[in-house]
Amino acid sequence: MKVRDADILIVPGYTNSGPDHWQSRWQSKLSTARRVEQAEWSKPVREDWTASVAKAVNEAERPVVVVAHSLGVAAVVQAMPQFQRPIAGAFFVAPPDVANPKIKPRHLMTFGPYPREPLAFPSVVIASRNDPFCTFEVAEDIAGAWGSLFIDAGDAGHLNADSGFGPWPEGSMTFAKFLTDL
Repeated sequence: MKVRDADILIVPGYTNSGPDHWQSRWQSKLSTARRVEQAEWSKPVREDWTASVAKAVNEAERPVVVVAHSLGVAAVVQAMPQFQRPIAGAFFVAPPDVANPKIKPRHLMTFGPYPREPLAFPSVVIASRNDPFCTFEVAEDIAGAWGSLFIDAGDAGHLNADSGFGPWPEGSMTFAKFLTDL
């Protein structure tokens, strides 16, 4: 699949993705990409976030490819029952451990638990070995349950601009390969 053949939905996590975040950079470069907006980025409500994701998926005109980061991953998988159409694929980066009672802020736990069934579409999960929001082992387990290709990003923090992942060329190349294989 080529970029022009898909509606690429950028789904940021908690507090949104700022201008230096790789998601924002990709959105500005990919002609068919658009951000799924949330009414409240700093106080996420599961029902609101999942409704926004489902609305974007259901209103898409081309096959949908989701690019989700952090809490955006949780919003996508929790929105799946509301999808009125299949999606072509999902590129998940740094999923948080929403079942961890120590997660901060604690209301992020309302996005859990994650479903444990294989996803009905091709997917990739990219995780870091030192993500403060999810252990590597939990991310690997999530990917296994979903039947996702799991990619070890090494010691990469939360794979966001604060961790040094603004442009993130390796991620861009991985996404290009994922898209080509769909």
